[in-house]
Amino acid sequence: MGRANVWLKRTFIVVISLIAIISLLLLGFSLFSHGHLHQQEEAEREIAAIHIMYVIAVVIILLTIFGAIGVWKEKQWALIVYAVGMILSSLVMLVLNIQGLASQSQVREELKKHYLNLLPLVNSTEVLDDIQTELQCCGLESYQDWKFNIPNSCLCTDKSTNPCVAAPRNSSLFNSQKGNGPIMIYEKGCLPYFIETIMSVIRTVLGVTMGIMLLWMLSAVLCIAILCQLDRKKDTPAVVYSAEAKAGNYTTLTEVSDHS
Repeated sequence: MGRANVWLKRTFIVVISLIAIISLLLLGFSLFSHGHLHQQEEAEREIAAIHIMYVIAVVIILLTIFGAIGVWKEKQWALIVYAVGMILSSLVMLVLNIQGLASQSQVREELKKHYLNLLPLVNSTEVLDDIQTELQCCGLESYQDWKFNIPNSCLCTDKSTNPCVAAPRNSSLFNSQKGNGPIMIYEKGCLPYFIETIMSVIRTVLGVTMGIMLLWMLSAVLCIAILCQLDRKKDTPAVVYSAEAKAGNYTTLTEVSDHS
């Protein structure tokens, strides 16, 4: 059995160390998210996704242990387990990323349908007020979703960049106003901005998972390279016989000592 290049082994160790750290962070994030979502109702889909994250994190951690044992002890079976496991995991991650990219339009429509079911808007909540203030919008599709009970979070400010429009005179905003001047509120609804924010997060997650998948593939390639070097036979130097040795042209030690 041959010997693996030292720098190749060191590079492999660095890569699998990064993979192990990422997997531990994923495991910790899954535990935190599970504890947070466990207190909420109707979170079955999110909890199922967290269970998948558990499985991925644990499997990758176990594979990195096999890889570390294989490269440290130069055990081919451990390196083979690591390489096969990482290739299969990378293929699964690639399929999930392709499905995620292909289903973006469907996710967008499902989000829109889900939030439109909240209409008509009656009472404002702290979360909705924060969204309207942060995204500079009012209602879901427009300020008319509030009917006449338009909340103060729809009011335009001096720093507003989104278009504003005068609020209806019969809205609740005029109940506390003393003058007859117009009250400017955000014209557009929050749903397009909110959906675009969620889609940006989804695209970011897909990009991060693609980068992690490439790191997995790099580690598998390095592992296969180490396996090829370990499987290489050592070069045995050829034995050369001289003509004098074949003819018996030598003297024994006893003869030398007698002459002396």
